[in-house]
Amino acid sequence: MIAIVDYGMGNLRSVQKGFEKVGHPARVVQDPESIRAASALVLPGVGAFRDCMGHLEERMLRDPIRAHIESGKPYLGICLGLQILFTESEEFGRCEGLNIIPGKVRKFRFEQEKGGKASPYKIPHMGWNAIRKVNAPPVLADVPDGAYLYFVHSYFVDPEDATVVATKTDYGLEFTSMIWKDNIFATQFHPEKSQALGLSILKNFAELSANGASRP
Repeated sequence: MIAIVDYGMGNLRSVQKGFEKVGHPARVVQDPESIRAASALVLPGVGAFRDCMGHLEERMLRDPIRAHIESGKPYLGICLGLQILFTESEEFGRCEGLNIIPGKVRKFRFEQEKGGKASPYKIPHMGWNAIRKVNAPPVLADVPDGAYLYFVHSYFVDPEDATVVATKTDYGLEFTSMIWKDNIFATQFHPEKSQALGLSILKNFAELSANGASRP
């Protein structure tokens, strides 16, 4: 069973519909036992890091999510589902994450250009942007280098370990737009909003999940 975690944030139905379109039904779940029973876990989300962690604590989902990842079962994080894997975020003051991937979640900050002109880079970073493959995981098998995917975020992840970086994207600076470590696949972009290429990522994740998904 592919389980999509419902913790009160994010457009879960669009992710569920994406899996359905590629022939791999997924269940939306919101209780610890369903997370423990899942063969693969998807955690999407938009909004504030602190709110996300608070909802996970309130619903007693934090420990089951950690246990799922530590067991080696496949995990796909989308947007906030990527960010909460990290040690901490600077959003609205320091907030601790799951600390599965050492590093921080940082805010985009763009200074005015010379002459007092506003920076051309708006926050949030919203819309289509290209990815550059660094160490591409098998879920990106059908996604070419330089492909455009859909983003909506004001914060980006800054991992301490460069080997987890799967793709990077340029938005005034080059930031990590996807990570891959063993059974963990997590994207800053939204596959469910990225049309055919995004659906191929969901399909590849679902197929890899049948036998587990890890770095060779």
